[in-house]
Amino acid sequence: MSDKWNARTALVHGGTRRSQYGEVSEAIFLTQGFVYESAEAAEARFVEAGADEFIYARYGNPTVAMFEERIARLEGAEDAFATASGMAAVNAALMSCLKAGDHVVAARALFGSCLYILEDLLPRFGVEVTFVDGTDLGQWRAAIRPGTRAVFFESTANPTLEVIDIRAVADIAHEDGALVIVDNVFATPVFSRAIALGADVVVYSATKHIDGQGRALGGVVLGTHDFIRKTVEPYMKHTGGAMSPFTAWIMLKGLETIDLRVRAQAASALKLAEALEGHPKLARILFPGLASHPQHDLVRAQTGQGGTVVSLDLKGGQAAAFRFLNALEIVVISNNLGDAKSIATHPATTTHQRLTDVQRAALGITPGLIRFSVGLEDPDDLVADVMGALDRA
Repeated sequence: MSDKWNARTALVHGGTRRSQYGEVSEAIFLTQGFVYESAEAAEARFVEAGADEFIYARYGNPTVAMFEERIARLEGAEDAFATASGMAAVNAALMSCLKAGDHVVAARALFGSCLYILEDLLPRFGVEVTFVDGTDLGQWRAAIRPGTRAVFFESTANPTLEVIDIRAVADIAHEDGALVIVDNVFATPVFSRAIALGADVVVYSATKHIDGQGRALGGVVLGTHDFIRKTVEPYMKHTGGAMSPFTAWIMLKGLETIDLRVRAQAASALKLAEALEGHPKLARILFPGLASHPQHDLVRAQTGQGGTVVSLDLKGGQAAAFRFLNALEIVVISNNLGDAKSIATHPATTTHQRLTDVQRAALGITPGLIRFSVGLEDPDDLVADVMGALDRA
């Protein structure tokens, strides 16, 4: 693969391994193991496998390796490890590098399953976790201390779309030697600059945007070669959260079109947000691409785009939100995002249901909040659908 290729070229050709048959589309190596030419060759490979040598599908696979190399090239990371789901990636990034007695600082605005790992799982193993308002640099400075092992945050919070200053938090964390782990799903790999801004580890749910067509679960952890191969890989080898070859092939196909898809979705999201701003039935509209967003200047510097998700807060609370959801004709009700189909989600009763009313209120997840993931439909049709649903709400 040439280092001179631009992103869209690398997304089509990066990491390709062709068999003796010279296939155009990447091969799916559906095998759990590999044959060795001799007992001596098997021994040598278990001592140290070469760059294009494989032992067992739980450790690595040619199709999975193609995906890992391609996504690492896009992200600007040295290496990557593909996982069975986005949450497997979050779990791997955290659990692989933490031990009893370690301290983690995390943003409080997180996806429900991420909160479970940080609030419930890590403390069981003796890891102390401190939560902060991720947009308040003073709180990061106060919480991070000598001996803090890692910081964790979503660069854009789910579902309130708060944006955290990656460079500023990374600078604060690195002063005390803490590892900076960023869940970058809402920024997307297309608009991500997380590594360049100081992130040590970047995590994605590949289910969103990378597949982006509702077909498969997947995740990926990206970072330095040493962190991926000496920290993450041993943990994943022995806990079994690796991505399947078939899923990796789906993700490879997704990467071929991700740049085109995400840019189109982001443009449609901006058009929808602009059309809805000031609507009388909305208490507020949250979209990082709008000048009214409190971190709009940071968004322009950090990603350059507002992303593919718009959050709407309806006046009238849950009853109005449910009427709105049930009146949509094009947009489907589901709990995914980053899909070719536009998806509307009511976080308070689905993705963030396990939180208490007090926790949801502190995060700004109101009963009227709708997370709207913009798909690839005609933007004018989407605007008409949402406007019509608001009329009926």
